[in-house]
Amino acid sequence: MRRISTNLPNDDMQYYMRGREQSMNSVSNKMASQTRILKLREDPAAAAHSTRYASLTHRLERYEQNVAYVRKNHEITEGRVTEAVEVLQRIRELAVQGAHGTYAKDEVAMMGQEVNQLLNQLVEISNSRNGDGTMIFSGDKSKSLAFRPVEGSVAGTGEKVITQVEYIGAIGVNRTEISDGAYARVNFPGSEVFWAENQQLFPTVDATAYQVGQDTSIFIDGEEIPLKEGDTIHGVIAKINDSNAPVKAKLDPVRNSLVLQTTTPHQMWLRDGEGGRVFQDLGILRDAETSPPGNLNQTARLFGGSVFDMVMKLRDDMYLGKSLEIGGRDLQGIDNALESVTSTLGSIGAQGTRLNITHARLATEKNNIASLNSQTIDLDMTQAIMDYKMLELTHKAALGVAGRILQPTLLDFLR
Repeated sequence: MRRISTNLPNDDMQYYMRGREQSMNSVSNKMASQTRILKLREDPAAAAHSTRYASLTHRLERYEQNVAYVRKNHEITEGRVTEAVEVLQRIRELAVQGAHGTYAKDEVAMMGQEVNQLLNQLVEISNSRNGDGTMIFSGDKSKSLAFRPVEGSVAGTGEKVITQVEYIGAIGVNRTEISDGAYARVNFPGSEVFWAENQQLFPTVDATAYQVGQDTSIFIDGEEIPLKEGDTIHGVIAKINDSNAPVKAKLDPVRNSLVLQTTTPHQMWLRDGEGGRVFQDLGILRDAETSPPGNLNQTARLFGGSVFDMVMKLRDDMYLGKSLEIGGRDLQGIDNALESVTSTLGSIGAQGTRLNITHARLATEKNNIASLNSQTIDLDMTQAIMDYKMLELTHKAALGVAGRILQPTLLDFLR
């Protein structure tokens, strides 16, 4: 015979009521958060997929921010380079006028005065800053000036003018990740942007019998080129030409020395690897302590100047009224400078196109991931409302039934 206590019906009623209330709370919370998974144990596989989707979405958002940052930097850089192109175009107009031969020397000298002012403007452009205060054209050395002007006296003028412009920035390029394994350059070093001609370096040391004395390396424009003990000069030339450095090497047919020439207009940065002496032994560098580009051997001949060199040469010849020089080498130098600076604009535009395509792809991927995540964890609101109403209805019915069955007695109040 089963014994039932007087409290059992009341306890059972409370137990089932609380269980139903918890179910109603769970459905209500899911509707409020619009997700069907509040706890991992409710659907471990779906929760794991959702976590991966959330991580990927966060990464895509980070890439979008990087793309926006690069695009903003490129816009500022493009504006400065465009300004430099406009200045050079004006300088070219003056060079064409000065080359006519119809102007008197003092009139050509007055043109030189304007060219000198435009030179100062070019130096200011080259030392421009971003909105955050960093230098645009200093490479990865963005806290210091890119170019240092040196003043002196030149024939034809009685005032101090800029006689030399030294690049004191770095050649490193800052890059940021814009998608998995893909990087975009943020800045453009001034040693590339404001360089007019390919550089050529002619040392005087005969390298016919040269051999590398030990395993070492050389660095050309930041590119490390490993060398082995016993490599001949021809082996060194082959390794330089096979590297990714934008410099080609050859043997001078007259002096039998190692000749280096850039493949694009920029300033060469050369140094020996730690403990090595290859460039020093070949007469290219004077020591290992001095930083490039000021470490070149003084006996080596260096050709190929910067945009500033071309403008200063034109200005100096205008001061002296040398119309033939102005219409010949000087005008050609300005044309080279214009071509080099304009090519930077083309590079910025090409990378801008890539960034626009990348930004559109990232937006599409983010929407696709959001859709997959929605399919995985989103709540069917219609079904949830129906479930909630059903629970609410049964809960009310249970309360009504319990109220009729479990009638209170006098003893319930006396307790």
